[in-house]
Amino acid sequence: MTYEVTSPVETERLVLRPMTLHDAEAIHAYQSLPEIARYQYWEPRSLEEIRGKLTEWTQMHRLEGEGTLAFAVETRGDGAFVGDVSLRVTSVEARQGTIGFTLNPDHQGRGFATEACRALLRLAFEDLGLHRVFACCDARNIGSWRVMERLGMRREAHFREHALFKGGWDEEFYYALLEDEWRQMGAGPEKTRS
Repeated sequence: MTYEVTSPVETERLVLRPMTLHDAEAIHAYQSLPEIARYQYWEPRSLEEIRGKLTEWTQMHRLEGEGTLAFAVETRGDGAFVGDVSLRVTSVEARQGTIGFTLNPDHQGRGFATEACRALLRLAFEDLGLHRVFACCDARNIGSWRVMERLGMRREAHFREHALFKGGWDEEFYYALLEDEWRQMGAGPEKTRS
């Protein structure tokens, strides 16, 4: 499987584009916040850490088999930096992938995460031909799992106290959506701008 993002992915209100080195301060504005890092595998990041990560993230616009596509998310009207999303192909053979998203708190609660992730699902199912896409989150991260439910994903698992995470036992929810479920929802190309 070879795929390259050659132009931004647009939705009704958003533009998903490959990241650039110039995104460091916009990403730092939210990835440095304890409330954002709370449910992530990383601690609040310094500007220097983000600059180091961007060297890797800016290369995530092309797939040669398994790998990750990473996108900066901006509003179409004024170009405000909303957050970042990713689509990772975890198995080419089984046509499996996972999505992830992190939004600046200043832009949460407006449906941007759902809209951006719906565009990722369209990319996964329509362009990459994936069979199944999953996502996971800390069970306490209500906003995150609600996005997954708004996308039509079904909760497949609730792992209780399965790992030590940031000093305590965590609980995780796993959600998934199959390609035929995506099509049955009518979420094909003509429906992605919602």
